[in-house]
Amino acid sequence: MELALFDLDNTLLLGDSDYEWGQFLIERGVLDREHYEPRNEEFYRQYKAGELDIQEFLAFQLAPLARRPHDELDLWHREYLRDRILPIILPKARALVRRHLDAGRVCAIITSTNVFITAPIARELGVEHLIATELELGPEGYTGRPSGTPCFREGKIERLNHWLAERGETLASYAASWFYSDSHNDLPLLELVTHPVAVDPDDILRREALARGWTVLSLQ
Repeated sequence: MELALFDLDNTLLLGDSDYEWGQFLIERGVLDREHYEPRNEEFYRQYKAGELDIQEFLAFQLAPLARRPHDELDLWHREYLRDRILPIILPKARALVRRHLDAGRVCAIITSTNVFITAPIARELGVEHLIATELELGPEGYTGRPSGTPCFREGKIERLNHWLAERGETLASYAASWFYSDSHNDLPLLELVTHPVAVDPDDILRREALARGWTVLSLQ
């Protein structure tokens, strides 16, 4: 049994689904451009620099979901998927996922982006399993807060282990494991798998990958 894990943003996508969601809501008139766009840009810069406070970001990013009717959110997501995500799904990424699926490997997307945004994207890519930041639900819908540990940096390992435990497995249950990522934020998980792969990596990850003899791959 073998396992293939895929980061989503700037790995399988030519862009960041969190950032694109914010821009979509601005363009749709849900959020005020003057207030929201500079903060969205700044959080994206912090992420790329490895300086992101994930709790601060989630409080900002999840607020628009709070107490919105599910029908309205589903409509937004269909438009978002069509207009912002389908154009940035990389054809080589689809082919990579398909190769692992055809080889009979268990495939999962593991991403810091929340499950509301990413579940339809995972389905579009044909990936059954999704490990993502979970959202708190209240009587009126999403509360605007995360549930449990965010799936970010070391949190990805915690969420992966939880998912594996639910399957009665550990990472050692798999004879081989792959993880594809573009970001140095994912170094903790890249260090654990048997086949770490840096995909169109940022400068920090590229240096680490070359120094450690990891595979460096481009899907662009």
